Amino acid sequence: MSLKQQIDADIKQAMLAKDQDKLRALRAIKSMILLEETKEGQHGDLKPEDETRILTKAVKQRKDSADIYRQQNRPDLLTVEEAEIAVIEKYLPQQLSEAELKEKLQTIMNRIGASASSDMGKVMGVATKELAGQADGKAISAMVKTLLS
Repeated sequence: MSLKQQIDADIKQAMLAKDQDKLRALRAIKSMILLEETKEGQHGDLKPEDETRILTKAVKQRKDSADIYRQQNRPDLLTVEEAEIAVIEKYLPQQLSEAELKEKLQTIMNRIGASASSDMGKVMGVATKELAGQADGKAISAMVKTLLS
């Protein structure tokens, strides 16, 4: 079952359960999927990596908004964003722990022969593609800096 079909089924369940937070998050995901599918140059269904990219983008947007609401002391809006993040993250692949991330990054660094901080761009290019959806870009960057220094 594709992500779009799963989202449609879950929207129906959320409507029946009258779960407004889940429904709002699912409709936002569906909207992003439809926009991506109808974008110029796209033909039909999305690839799994495109779906993961869309979900990651949705989570990042909500985390950025949540940070702003936290700074502005708006707990009412903060709870809405956090609820949507929790719903969207259920559709993302399992996130890597810090130890797993370090292990995978060391493997990538050994494979491409990175040893100095000047190799960070090479490592980040490969790592962000291979670990897409499994780890946040900021976490990858911080770990690569640590490993290369």
